[in-house]
Amino acid sequence: MLRLWVLFSLLLSGAVAHGQLGSTKSQFNRSDSLRGSIGRERGWWDVRHYDVTVRPDFATRSIVGKTTITFTALTDGQRMQIDLQQPLIVDSVIAEITTTWETGGSFGTPALDFERDGNVIWVEFPDPVKAGTILPIHIHYHGVPREAKNPPWDGGWIWKKDPTGKPWMSVACQGLGASVWYPCKDHQRDEPESAALHIIVPDGLVGVGNGRFQSNTPHNDGTTTWHWAVSSPINTYNLVPYIGNYVLFREQYDGLEGVLDLDYWVLAQDEEKAREQFKQVPRMLACFERNFGPYPFYRDGYKLVGSPHLGMEHQSAIAYGNGYKNGYLGTDLSGTGHGLLWDYIIIHESGHEWFGNSITTADIADLWIHEGFTDYSEAIYTECQQGPGAAQEYVIGLRKKIRNDRPLIGPYGVNEEGSGDMYYKGANLIHMIRHIVGDTTFAELLLEMNAPFKHSVVTSAQVEAFLIGYNGTTRARLHATLFDQYLRSTKIPVLEHAFVKRRLWVRWANAVPGLQLPVKVTVDGEELRIPVSTEWQADGPSRNYRKRSRFTVDPAWYVNEKRLGRREARSIKEIMPPR
Repeated sequence: MLRLWVLFSLLLSGAVAHGQLGSTKSQFNRSDSLRGSIGRERGWWDVRHYDVTVRPDFATRSIVGKTTITFTALTDGQRMQIDLQQPLIVDSVIAEITTTWETGGSFGTPALDFERDGNVIWVEFPDPVKAGTILPIHIHYHGVPREAKNPPWDGGWIWKKDPTGKPWMSVACQGLGASVWYPCKDHQRDEPESAALHIIVPDGLVGVGNGRFQSNTPHNDGTTTWHWAVSSPINTYNLVPYIGNYVLFREQYDGLEGVLDLDYWVLAQDEEKAREQFKQVPRMLACFERNFGPYPFYRDGYKLVGSPHLGMEHQSAIAYGNGYKNGYLGTDLSGTGHGLLWDYIIIHESGHEWFGNSITTADIADLWIHEGFTDYSEAIYTECQQGPGAAQEYVIGLRKKIRNDRPLIGPYGVNEEGSGDMYYKGANLIHMIRHIVGDTTFAELLLEMNAPFKHSVVTSAQVEAFLIGYNGTTRARLHATLFDQYLRSTKIPVLEHAFVKRRLWVRWANAVPGLQLPVKVTVDGEELRIPVSTEWQADGPSRNYRKRSRFTVDPAWYVNEKRLGRREARSIKEIMPPR
């Protein structure tokens, strides 16, 4: 759903994100810009609804499909950019003339001219579509879609067989884009208000989609259509089919907005294991609703679907492939042991229902919002389950995986993510913010964040402004340079300190210009909260410190520290005022 209020923030985020560095590409081309930006041929129309019909053929690894895109013209427009990745082939584009079409217009034939340009289909209307018009177009297509070699990291269609030899199919396409299997406006900034999915499968198999089950219709050719409908905004990569020998079991959760249906679609042979492993779901929902607010998609329900790959946060139909084990495929990413007490895919991918699916970034350059907050949801759940000490140990344990290779925010407008550090470094940034503003303010902040941004498309600039300006506490303690340091730089600040003339002197080194970051330290057993900048400053009046006083930084702060030697400390004496 294209929200016009995002436009200003997009411009703002592009202006303030001065650290658009470290991309995996040395340069970008026209195709990258077409894919990653909202140009003229994308900007004049807003997607209202997708209706996707797909019929896969397991033997030939091919699909036949039809996508109906219902859109509203925001301004007059005639040429439209539709995304569909090669080698898929468009057969026809047909406009459905309805009463919403301007009366008196000379529209002509409903068959529209189109041409292929790489992964883009340019569609030409014979006459301009007037602003305010609501119009469906039908795109018929077929072909052999890109196959995922290592899903979900390498995206595409997934063709596998289950342990009994029956076909097991799905799609994973985050980053790569939904246009790898159906025609769409493949950009996160424009989510439809609703969607439908018709999955045509061989008799004996089940087609599972997002949202609510509507019907299954047998045909006389050995296939059945399974129809699903989504009633909430959904980003394009989240709309996916699952096809397999599924069975269903279900339960209900009494949540903050009433009864939430929990449906579990798993391979028949996995039902017993799933019934035991999925007992974690209600406990997870209770924890997350308490901390983040109501589950965002009560109207569409909650589903876990057994998938032929590890997992993905497909809205209201989460892909589950963790082998019915706790941890991440039976291991703990933090190395602390705390992550072995819960199922990583259940917890992490469900966290995305709040951060990523409900709150969605307008550009994947800002994907740290999806992954940083969701990775921190793992610590939140650990705290619900094992207490705050375990939660802190868990998130700090993730630091060993941080590479600091590239900034967390990527380049805008070219469909390029930032560093994979968005997970672990993002979580540690959020944990540090929690300790800077305090538990009470942080708890309020998380709940409030999921109110104004619910079902919204946002930018990093908006989220940063929200965090900084939430209340008096955050305004006093969070500074914009904190986000420049951790999102737009690869530097980890160093807290340089020395004891000179019985006073503690501190400053940030290895920092972005003007970094202002308060820190909690302990000196000779006394806890202190002190403001620190990139200029030397003393912590208040003389406290009668010794030159070798014991000094430690609170471990919640993702920083390094350095005690200056005697010679280095001379520079401090030079700036001290005379007695």
